[in-house]
Amino acid sequence: MKVKVISRSTDEFTRERSQDLQKVFHNYDPNLRTQEKAVEYTRALNAAKLDKIFARPFIGAMDGHVDAVSCMAKNPNHLKGIFSGSMDGDIRLWDIATRTTVRQFPGHQGAVRGLTASTDGDVLISCGTDCTVRLWKVPVLKMMDFSDSMEDALKPLAVYVWKHAFWAVDHQWDGNLFATAGAQVDIWDHDRSEPVNTFEWGKDTVISVRFNPGEPDVLATSAREADTCFVYIQTKTNAICWNPMEPMNFTAANEDCNCYSYDARKLDEAKVVHRDHVSAVMDIDYSPTGREFVTGSYDRTVRIFKYNGDHSREIYHTKRMQRVFCVKYSCDGSYVISGSDDTNLRLWKAQASEQLGVLLPREQKKQEYLDAVKERYEHLPEVKRIVRHRHLPKPIYKAAALRRTMMEAERKKDERRRAHSAPGSMPVQPFRKRRIIKEVE
Repeated sequence: MKVKVISRSTDEFTRERSQDLQKVFHNYDPNLRTQEKAVEYTRALNAAKLDKIFARPFIGAMDGHVDAVSCMAKNPNHLKGIFSGSMDGDIRLWDIATRTTVRQFPGHQGAVRGLTASTDGDVLISCGTDCTVRLWKVPVLKMMDFSDSMEDALKPLAVYVWKHAFWAVDHQWDGNLFATAGAQVDIWDHDRSEPVNTFEWGKDTVISVRFNPGEPDVLATSAREADTCFVYIQTKTNAICWNPMEPMNFTAANEDCNCYSYDARKLDEAKVVHRDHVSAVMDIDYSPTGREFVTGSYDRTVRIFKYNGDHSREIYHTKRMQRVFCVKYSCDGSYVISGSDDTNLRLWKAQASEQLGVLLPREQKKQEYLDAVKERYEHLPEVKRIVRHRHLPKPIYKAAALRRTMMEAERKKDERRRAHSAPGSMPVQPFRKRRIIKEVE
């Protein structure tokens, strides 16, 4: 006679600690769990509501400048350090963790228009309207030692005086060269007091320059009179940023309230048009993952877009924040820093409802599960409505409604003009091609 004994290991159902939850084993057979989808939908709905309740994106402000913050730069070697330059010529190095000033770099006699750090993170390069380019030694944030001579630290390594004012500067991702933008584009070497190369594109002032992260010798520029790279665009482009994970793609922040993403291999149309701002977009910066980018606008808001999304997934604003001139992602992609006209730098969370601090493994697992459930049911009307809803300041809300009315009126006007014209005389042009005048080889 055979006897079958049911046995199980005590490790499978015994808690490791008395504080742990009791392990429960589930049978996921859909025939036994007929309400599984309804339960998951309710969890997705509750998770979306809880995200709204716990959304506290603003962390703090960094005060110290006495004039508008005009530019910022990240240090590739220091995760918690960021540089800022203001319209009064002041340059500061900030510690994001403590939100305090680590070092000041005085010397510019006019507005600082561009900041960038070298590839190794040891040299800071600044330029401004006083027609000078200055190279500074970057202090080490890990072991701050203020016993060294402050006089030597406050003196620039080199000062290069040139013929015209500068509007932007950027350093190669891998190399010893940097580029400045102004009346022309100049390529500089750290050890030479004059440019090693110069590029001119018409008579317009170049206001933005960015090196390609994949090809160190390729750069993109935008000019004051609606030129971007080798494309003529109808409206002025204020800033350009390459996608660090897809170096063939770049996004341009435009004066017409939109951002346009292009593929450098096919410049006859924009890949995506990113809308939602109601005033000129002043600056743009990609996340290190390349999946999102942040924009700052003249309408006093900061928005976060997905790289392939036409509408923003997040909008940040405060009552005191004025026109936003510069924005940056932190080097780990967890935070967003904005600089505005009210002399402050503000620190935001990239994920508005993200919990700061150390999470237990089971808390991480639960959050991952809730995110997966929300993503699974985000197409349903109620979940979609809650996830997309954002509170807007009244001026932004009214300006957005007015802008929608104007665009609808323009669309109807084009339809009527086309209806009363000869067939084929007014072809329909996609919006992604409408802003491009021509592409120049």
